[in-house]
Amino acid sequence: MMTGLLGCSFQNQTTLKLPSIPTFSSLPFLFKNSTFSFHKSPLSRPIKALSSAILQTSPQEQGVKLQWKATVDFKWIKDNKETVAANLRNRNSDADLDLVLHLYDEMLTLQKEVERVRGERNAVANKMKGKLDPSERQRLIEEGKNLKEGLAALEDDLVELNNKLQLEAQCIPNMTHPDVPIGGEDCSTIRKTIGSSPNFSFPVKDHLQLGKELDLFDFDAAAEVSGSKFYYLKNEAVLLEMALVNWTLSEVMKRGFTPLTTPEIVRSSVVEKCGFQPRANNTQIYSIDDSDQCLIGTAEIPVGGLHMDSILSDSFLPLKYVAFSHCFRTEAGAAGTATRGLYRVHQFSKVEMFIFCRPEESEHYHQELIKIEEDLFSSLGLHFKTLDMASADLGAPAYRKYDVEAWMPGLERFGEPVDTIIVQVLVLLAISSASNCTDYQSRRLGIRYRPASEALASGKKSKGNLAPPQFVHTLNATACAVPRMIICLLENYQQEDGSVLIPEPLRPFMGGLSVISTKSL
Repeated sequence: MMTGLLGCSFQNQTTLKLPSIPTFSSLPFLFKNSTFSFHKSPLSRPIKALSSAILQTSPQEQGVKLQWKATVDFKWIKDNKETVAANLRNRNSDADLDLVLHLYDEMLTLQKEVERVRGERNAVANKMKGKLDPSERQRLIEEGKNLKEGLAALEDDLVELNNKLQLEAQCIPNMTHPDVPIGGEDCSTIRKTIGSSPNFSFPVKDHLQLGKELDLFDFDAAAEVSGSKFYYLKNEAVLLEMALVNWTLSEVMKRGFTPLTTPEIVRSSVVEKCGFQPRANNTQIYSIDDSDQCLIGTAEIPVGGLHMDSILSDSFLPLKYVAFSHCFRTEAGAAGTATRGLYRVHQFSKVEMFIFCRPEESEHYHQELIKIEEDLFSSLGLHFKTLDMASADLGAPAYRKYDVEAWMPGLERFGEPVDTIIVQVLVLLAISSASNCTDYQSRRLGIRYRPASEALASGKKSKGNLAPPQFVHTLNATACAVPRMIICLLENYQQEDGSVLIPEPLRPFMGGLSVISTKSL
């Protein structure tokens, strides 16, 4: 029987003494065995700074926008049609490039017509400023009225045409890194293999059997309460989840990342701007009826929207965040043995890394993210490999994506990244991924920065000598997808007597608990 977080005792088990729940200011106590310390913000109110002080907010356009608009470089697409078409083929995209270019040409033609009619209207208005015969003035009034009505109709047509162009253009995926292997998932290449799989001298159990014997999960009760693919964590599994989250946060924060918790309901437009399709067939996104809101499938979405429609100060880049959130996914189309238990669930906890940086730095930070993932999983003693994912396996926002596949003894194979399933349904499973999205998301989210090095040497603050703003690059990576990590730890650290060892790095975060043992009746 559990007696509480501060003094947890299980039947016939040694009482665990856990530290009191820390406040933000006392977090270094929780991380007392590490060299971690909070990075002092250059601003007096660091949380407020996330949305205001580090920003140079761009002026809002006047008028009502019928829908959000991405800053797509249509001229570049037109000038590089063959390159873009090859990219669509390589990524197995169904975007209609010919239609996009046709609508773009139509829009250019209509824009010229709008400008012509607007010029005629202005000319008529200028003529009416002088002394005129009554008949001539009346003629100009009628002509001006007709031009005004015609211009209004053309402008309405232009808005509608631009909306159609935007909708089609939003289906075009990011370009692809030249070193990405071309083809489907089977063409992905192994970057490195780390560790070795454990050798068992006894029959291996999967996480479902281990969880049942150790009283860690309750899927049946969750199915009655919420439906299939939900679960209760119990006893030490709860402590394991909390330990994984706190340990991961502490390790990533050592590397200069700012911790966040995020909203878990966001506007559908923000989901779309991040490159996901919340209302498409077989979508992994839960949409809320009679609203423009969705449940998040990953913290990448709310963190990506954190600086939406803003110009960031160059001196604050890169911005590195590590965010904890619950994630919600429909798992549409998922079926089979590899979806049982905690493999594919509708709700789970995850720690996500996210970086906003200058364009020339994004490849460097992509390598940094995958290195952090490798260090985390190596510290837990896991056997895993990292892969450079093939072009057809990339989600729309990704310029390049690395996956981490950990050995799962219960399956006797590697599992694939949890974040891939939000874009498409996969047969295999996963523990992590790291993606460089370049400016694909920032062009949709409206996130730019003003390069300091390109400002005029005078250093004056006048508008005329400011460098033109550029779009930042965004990157994201999973630091810990909790259910998949629980599977890996239970299956890789199982013992012949049915117990499960706790990896040493997690023990201080579990009150010193070193083993999950069977419970006496």
